[in-house]
Amino acid sequence: MKSLIDIMELSTAEIDELIKTALDIIDNPAKYSEKCKGKKLASLFFEPSTRTRLSFEAAMYELGGNVIGFSEANSSSAAKGESVADTARTVSCYADIIAMRHPKEGAPYVASLKASIPVINAGDGGHNHPTQTLADLLTIRKEKGRFTDLTIGLCGDLKFGRTVHSLIGAMSRYTGIRFVLISPEELKVPEYIKSEILDPKGIEYKESTSLEEAMPELDILYMTRVQRERFFNEADYIRLKDTYILTTEKLSNAKSDLCIMHPLPRVNEISVGVDDDPRACYFKQVLYGKYMRMALILKLLEEAAK
Repeated sequence: MKSLIDIMELSTAEIDELIKTALDIIDNPAKYSEKCKGKKLASLFFEPSTRTRLSFEAAMYELGGNVIGFSEANSSSAAKGESVADTARTVSCYADIIAMRHPKEGAPYVASLKASIPVINAGDGGHNHPTQTLADLLTIRKEKGRFTDLTIGLCGDLKFGRTVHSLIGAMSRYTGIRFVLISPEELKVPEYIKSEILDPKGIEYKESTSLEEAMPELDILYMTRVQRERFFNEADYIRLKDTYILTTEKLSNAKSDLCIMHPLPRVNEISVGVDDDPRACYFKQVLYGKYMRMALILKLLEEAAK
């Protein structure tokens, strides 16, 4: 594994290995504090990010490494028209590993073909977000103790939500997984997710427009925001943005051990009143994401050194 562009590039055994490393980092942080001494992460973020960018940077610093890079396209040579391929080749001269966020689907993949160092996809348009999925997987493992026999509700923007697409792919490889896909008609999960992932594997799923109806059967509720930046029409965004708002009242008939997740940022699709509910796991997800990115950086640098 030279780079990580799509979560499906990782086998379940490799995911287990990354989770094992992340758990060891949690238990023994000092053991890892100089593992990347003398190494540099290039943080190339062509669109806004708080959690993902800072998580990668914190991960590298906590491994004893350093970080270079930019946090918006306007502060890079992309503003002058430089191609992603040329940026990747150039940055390969300065760093040991790249984390790239880009609004265009496939841009990190192009970078990985031209870079001479590992490239991690930190989100490409509405397509993929593999390291968020690694954060999600560690959250599920820690909170539920297993990846099998779970009913997972995915709610909100299932059309453009790259975190949703990646998580469906990752969880589809485990037995006894069932999905409840909750969204407005306009934001249903893309057909290719059904035809390429769910249907061929015979995975049980149902589509619904009602969060309340689905709630009692869910082991995991994965909320997402309706993403203004993915809409071509502001009126459509305004009409759909508040379709689903999770409140304490809506949790009244949920399971006592429900795991509530959200890739963040939230706008108003989860009421702040839910934050104090012991079932709310979205801020734990943020922390777990840092540990999984630490494990991934170590893995890719180790592979690159071979």
